Amino acid sequence: MCQITHLPSGLAVATTEMPHRASVSLGLWVGVGGRYEPTELNGVSHFIEHLLFKGTPKRSAKEISQAVEGIGGYLNAFTGEESTCFYSKGRHDRFDELLDVLADMFLNSKFDPDEIEKERGVIKEELAMYLDQPQHHVQELLNETLWPDQPLGRPLTGTVKTLDAMTRDDLLHFQRTNYVTGATLIAAAGNLSHKRVVRAVARYAPRFPRGKRPHFVPAASPQTEPRVRLVTRKVEQTQLALGFRTCSRHDERRFALRLLNTVLGENMSSRLFQVVREERGLAYNIYSSLSFFDDTGDLVISAGLDTEKVAKTLSLIQRELRQLAARPPAASELRRARDYVIGQIDLSLENTESLMMWLGEQLLGYGQVVSPAAVKRRLSQVTASEVRGVARDFFRADRLSLAMVSPLKSERGLTKTLRL
Repeated sequence: MCQITHLPSGLAVATTEMPHRASVSLGLWVGVGGRYEPTELNGVSHFIEHLLFKGTPKRSAKEISQAVEGIGGYLNAFTGEESTCFYSKGRHDRFDELLDVLADMFLNSKFDPDEIEKERGVIKEELAMYLDQPQHHVQELLNETLWPDQPLGRPLTGTVKTLDAMTRDDLLHFQRTNYVTGATLIAAAGNLSHKRVVRAVARYAPRFPRGKRPHFVPAASPQTEPRVRLVTRKVEQTQLALGFRTCSRHDERRFALRLLNTVLGENMSSRLFQVVREERGLAYNIYSSLSFFDDTGDLVISAGLDTEKVAKTLSLIQRELRQLAARPPAASELRRARDYVIGQIDLSLENTESLMMWLGEQLLGYGQVVSPAAVKRRLSQVTASEVRGVARDFFRADRLSLAMVSPLKSERGLTKTLRL
């Protein structure tokens, strides 16, 4: 059972007790990410994420990692479009030490000029690494195409230009303005008690900067026809990503869309995997995935394949999309998809880290923690006609974008193959 306490400072604490686990997972979340950044500071959230590991007056960068790894735990972080999370996991009896390290990083990082310069170089290497991976590069190209000239279309890591221009003052100002109590929460799951966690967090809470959660610029979607983006590279196979703008995390259609995605391409039983890989042998890997944001979302189909097979594969993909919009899935297929999704929820929430992530994502995304039972109950209510309905709503030419990293020299002709 989840418990939530809002401290006088505005800081929220959410926990789920798992008394039979040996571990505890702890996350310090900020409801700010890449889409909160102005154009000139693209990548600042990710830059700050890196710098919070680089030392405080109390601990050096090495001592930060040793403080957690030295007690058998681990420490990590990630930056998303709408949130940033610093998290650790360890034995339940070392909870106070895990919290002290995270709070120290969050509140006391020095932003040492020498460390800023070193980390600027590290992130540039990260950028270069991603560009060397066509399957990653194509996803960033698709984001740029789905959301042109707006934060959702920019890389979370920033660009060489924005990284080079970013000053220490820029970093500190963004942190002080956005990393405030109204946007921050502590989530914990494992062998712990809510009261103990609240007492421990309360000791640090007065030092968190107070303020209201900032706002982002809403997504704009002035699209009337399919968009195509091609980057020509000397690679062994074409990487393609076909994306559709869908709905936000608040839209009731998201439950039907979740099952639609499973039917379409989420696992090895899905239609795309069976048709494209198993029956035709056109690709080693093909799958679909979902992203939900506060005001929009997307469904993305990704594949890597021989360049000569691109047109045939795109034709087969679109055939499956048209069939989903034309006919509801059979009762047996819908049941398998529902059982898969519910089973994946249950399996993931056996883990303290996954449950901590659930708490943080739910509380930041909805302002409350929707229980797994409530989500599974709503998934169980989705009908086959609702699945067909979301296919009709979203599998449309004015919502479609295609990105490719390929030896192809021209995108001419690609648009003609997109005939939804």
